[in-house]
Amino acid sequence: MDVSGLLVQLLNGLASGSTLFLVAAGLSLVFGVMRIVNFAHGSLYVLGLYVAYSSVEQLGGVIGFWSALLLAPLAVALLGAVIEILLLRRIYQAPELLQLLATFALVLIIRDGALWLWGAEDLLGPRAPGLSGAVGILGRRFPTYDLFLIAVGPLVLLALTLLLRRTRWGTLVRAATLDREMLSALGVRQAWLFTAVFVLGALLAGLAGALQLPREPANLELDLPMVATAFVIVVVGGMGSLTGAFVAALLIAELKAVCIWLGVVRIGALSIAFPKLTLVTEFLVMAVVLIWRPWGLMGRAQATVRGAPQPGLVQSGRWGAGGWWLVLALLAALPLLAGAQSYAVVLLTDIAIAALFAASLQAIVGPGGLHSFGHAAYFGLGAYGAALLVHAAGLPFAAALMLAPLVAAAGALVYGWFCMRLSGIYLAMLTLAFAQITWAVVFQWDGFTGGSNGITGVWPPEWLTDGARFYWLVLLLCAGVIYALRRLLHAPFGWALRAARDSVPRAEAIGLPTRRVQWAAFTVAGLAAGLAGALFAFSKGGAAPDVLSVGQSVDALVMVLFGGVHALAGPVVGAAAFTWLHDTVARTLPYWRAVLGAAVLLLILLFPEGIAGFAQRVRAMTASKNRAQGAAR
Repeated sequence: MDVSGLLVQLLNGLASGSTLFLVAAGLSLVFGVMRIVNFAHGSLYVLGLYVAYSSVEQLGGVIGFWSALLLAPLAVALLGAVIEILLLRRIYQAPELLQLLATFALVLIIRDGALWLWGAEDLLGPRAPGLSGAVGILGRRFPTYDLFLIAVGPLVLLALTLLLRRTRWGTLVRAATLDREMLSALGVRQAWLFTAVFVLGALLAGLAGALQLPREPANLELDLPMVATAFVIVVVGGMGSLTGAFVAALLIAELKAVCIWLGVVRIGALSIAFPKLTLVTEFLVMAVVLIWRPWGLMGRAQATVRGAPQPGLVQSGRWGAGGWWLVLALLAALPLLAGAQSYAVVLLTDIAIAALFAASLQAIVGPGGLHSFGHAAYFGLGAYGAALLVHAAGLPFAAALMLAPLVAAAGALVYGWFCMRLSGIYLAMLTLAFAQITWAVVFQWDGFTGGSNGITGVWPPEWLTDGARFYWLVLLLCAGVIYALRRLLHAPFGWALRAARDSVPRAEAIGLPTRRVQWAAFTVAGLAAGLAGALFAFSKGGAAPDVLSVGQSVDALVMVLFGGVHALAGPVVGAAAFTWLHDTVARTLPYWRAVLGAAVLLLILLFPEGIAGFAQRVRAMTASKNRAQGAAR
């Protein structure tokens, strides 16, 4: 560690911070005006990198490289216009989570589209002509192109500030950020304003990707990590604040640079590897900022708004309960009909575990209105709790299966104490931060969790793996806990949770401890997710860091929304449909992500209330028609 090394790392942080700001600025504009949580923003960044690579390959030479930095953002902006006009305009009135699901489906489609066009190999572009050298700084060499990137960030911030402050269009954008309804009442055509904002956001994401051409190879897996980091920057800086996004991007990038510079530091017998913290730096920063200043460093505190009452879970009648008992009996008899070793039993085991995981999330998302982007934390804590209790503590299967959900519940209890102070997108992002922190600890603690390799060799006892006994156990536990969640949500506790969702001031005025009710629901949901994780660990023979990933949390949200967030059968139907579709398409088609994404988009456009919600609506319409016909007679 020396001064020259620190200076070079700080300059590296400035270059990376400029890129992060470009991505976050576009995301901030889109969310501030359109209120859409655009998960596909990272995919637009990746497309900018790929298109720039192809442009250089086709044009070649000095002109080709610098032309690519213009052509790639324009191509991505054109795609952004198509996405906004053909898809997003149709779902502006949909709930935020449904919009999130639609943009996640775009991630799947764009990723497979990039795979078809460019292949799976990493593609590294050429050095920038005229800026391929390096300059000397205190005896060290620093790339000239990175100095160019350092200058790009402030210049783009200045250009955006002038655009928003000095033009009529910018005034309309700022007005839409503050009050879209009033803007519409004044006669402003919001549709084309939204299109222009989304195109500008896509342009900035494409520019950020294109600028990385000499620094980072194009890779299909860059989308979700980039959009997660961009969301962190937007939330830390303050929703709708471009200056806040710039400050947050530089803060996070510089903290990562300092961690790399510090290296491994020994304090007595303790050894701290600071470079490992770069995987979780932004989420640590976000957690601290949200706990201390929920509206971000340069954002404005939002007034508490009474939410509109949401539909509750629909009670099952006698026929509905009998139908579920029939389905459960058929599932229990399946191994006797198809054979205990058939693949259908394995798939149904996965579906039962997924249904419990989805039901645990739906219990807080639907009745509670508590949007969580990090529910995989408790699924993963349950999985690792079971694996470690068996592998490290030497406990028997039954003890590990009973204690593992308590580990997840303890995590939900601690995290929930902080999370229940927030609401809306801030709550969702704090849950994501805690999930990523948990993932980083598991991923890097090699001596205890096995690191990236995870823990293997964790299986049920032999007597339970004989025949279909383990499947029956999973079916019994999952069905029992889902039923218990259903009873809880229709008990007074569930109605108190709905009251807190619809109006916190009114609920508190009648004496309900809203925060404690939400905290308790969050903990119960973590307990149920932990049981699903423990069963998953025993079904797969261990646990790996993927069970705590962002993708796992997104899968749970997809299952909930696929089935219907306000339908009693929603998580079960959604988990069954999503798991079966994922398994079937992935095994039979090379571009299965695109097919799955297209199916999700089709479902959103045709059945926005989900599969189970649509079935309930049809049933209610049929019953109403029959009553009307009976009255007419």
